[in-house]
Amino acid sequence: MPETGPLTRSMDKQFEKLFTMMAEMKAGQEEMRVAKAGLEQKMEARQERMEKGQEEMLSGQDRMEKGQEEMKGLIDEVKGEVLRKIDEVEENVQMKIEDVKSKVKGKFEEVEHKVHGKTEEVEHKVEGKISEIERRLSEAH
Repeated sequence: MPETGPLTRSMDKQFEKLFTMMAEMKAGQEEMRVAKAGLEQKMEARQERMEKGQEEMLSGQDRMEKGQEEMKGLIDEVKGEVLRKIDEVEENVQMKIEDVKSKVKGKFEEVEHKVHGKTEEVEHKVEGKISEIERRLSEAH
């Protein structure tokens, strides 16, 4: 093999350095590509988790809204039942009031009839006594 000169050796060393740097750059690029792919996978996984979390939130929100609607329906149902019971109680109270009024009126009429009867009886007795007194007075004269 022919002997190479110092210039050739220097150039060979420069080329070796260049090839080494190119190989290192290529290896670095590969590492970056792998790292980038890993990051992209992680980002996609996180994005999927975020989307799943958002879906769960929306689902929870839907369940809450349905629960609120159900609760409102139950409240309206209970309100209606309470109002019906109030009306029923008011009706019963009104009937009892009318019943008591009727009984009181009947008692008043009964007492009034008895008083009227006693008044007539007393008047009759008084008239009898007056007639007796008048008869005695006329006999005494």
